[in-house]
Amino acid sequence: MAESSSSPRKPVAFTLAGLITIAGMVAMPLLAGQPDGDKVPDLVRFVGRFHPLVLHLPIGMVTLAILLEITRFFSKDKDKSRGGAGALVLGFAAASSVVAVILGFLLYQGGGWDESKLAEQHMWRGIFFAGAMVVTFLVKMWSDAAGGSGAWLSKAGLFGSSVVMGLASHDGGSLTHGENYLTEEAPAPIRKVLGLPAKDGKGKSEGDAPGAPAASPEQLVVYTDLVAPILEKRCTNCHNADKSKGKLRLDTYELIVKGGKNGSSIEPGNLEKSHLVARILLPKDDEEHMPPEEKPQVEEHELAVLKWWVASGADPKKTVAELNPPADVKAALAKLGGGSSKSGAVAKNDGGVPAAGKPAAPKAAPADPALKNQVAGFAKDFPGALTFESQQSPLLTFTAVSLREHLDDNAFQKLAPVVKHLVTADLSATKVTDKSVALLSGAENLRMVRLSETGVTDASIDALVKLPKLESVNLYGTAVTDGGVQKLASLPNLKHLYLWQTKVTPQAIDELKKKLPNCEIVTGA
Repeated sequence: MAESSSSPRKPVAFTLAGLITIAGMVAMPLLAGQPDGDKVPDLVRFVGRFHPLVLHLPIGMVTLAILLEITRFFSKDKDKSRGGAGALVLGFAAASSVVAVILGFLLYQGGGWDESKLAEQHMWRGIFFAGAMVVTFLVKMWSDAAGGSGAWLSKAGLFGSSVVMGLASHDGGSLTHGENYLTEEAPAPIRKVLGLPAKDGKGKSEGDAPGAPAASPEQLVVYTDLVAPILEKRCTNCHNADKSKGKLRLDTYELIVKGGKNGSSIEPGNLEKSHLVARILLPKDDEEHMPPEEKPQVEEHELAVLKWWVASGADPKKTVAELNPPADVKAALAKLGGGSSKSGAVAKNDGGVPAAGKPAAPKAAPADPALKNQVAGFAKDFPGALTFESQQSPLLTFTAVSLREHLDDNAFQKLAPVVKHLVTADLSATKVTDKSVALLSGAENLRMVRLSETGVTDASIDALVKLPKLESVNLYGTAVTDGGVQKLASLPNLKHLYLWQTKVTPQAIDELKKKLPNCEIVTGA
């Protein structure tokens, strides 16, 4: 009896838990179906973004386990079947791989990977790797319980799992950096061994699409030689065969026309209805702006070419000569042809206001404790939306990005006690109307207001003209008309005005430009 009681316990509970875990991982994608980011809550997307952080843990643990096995193999101990990677190391490797798979699955379901075969392959290889690590861990535990018998099985499982891990990791790298990321900088001898084309003198592979062919500028095909390279440089990293955010691909002309969940990306001859251009023109920190704020932005000369191409009919085969570009577009084409990439645009801050030459704002007195308590009291109704401009400032910023359709006039009225402290107000895509803008007329420090895609009308203009410090006004997609926007000419500091997809006529815009010569008016025209 004493001998029996001292023998290791069999890992039955671990085995049941491991098998259930494997079954659960396999069932996740089968039950969830194809990813659709529009149907998942924000929490899923938020948690899923920890996948790139966590995935390094199982890679490190598996690497450690392999090093332990190699060290054991070359040790002087005659019994090579024992030692090496213990159950603790393999257990951590298995557990962390399961967590990485779950987070990766949430990231996959969060959208942007629609119809991506590579992303789907990466997911299944990750699941297979995690499942193999769980099995390897269980085999190790049963081997230890049997006194070391069959230890070679766990070692074989470890090395087999590492092969799958390498394949899954390569898929992940290809999704993040592109499929040729590992080989694009390979030296000539390695390229030859791998059967890759040689590089030209500029570091590109032979056969790669150049930014501008050797043909004369007039002979360039506008889409193939000019537009497509711009999109490849600025857009296709997130809109390609392996990653299609918003179910949109921009890597071929046909798919650009087909569009994504919001319809076609372009409407030939109609800039105002072409989402491809409209998203670029939005303020950089607007949630709908593309490319995202943290990505390299489309430069002014690139935007000029895109707008000219769409306005000219977005033909995929016409040359520069056939479309007869105006003088400003010719200057933009010259920059694309190898001139300076700098467009000369004034640097801007997050609010869309030129940073260079802007007088420094006077230092404001720090917020008093009573105001801090008021702001803290709004945290429940407006989580993360109302914050101080800086730690030393009593001025406030309000952004409804996380609220959207949950913010209406009644909810916004709750902010009446602190409106006078607002310096920026982003109410884009909410349910607010002229009633809420009337409340903003008391925000004497307001410099920027965004009312895009809201229910405001010309009545809101009457409130805005009472705010002499306004520098940026976004009325994109609203019902404002000629009569309303003409009143904005009385704002002395207005520098940016967004009137895309409004009822304002070109004649009224031309008149407004004369009255506001220092204001950038974005209309899409």
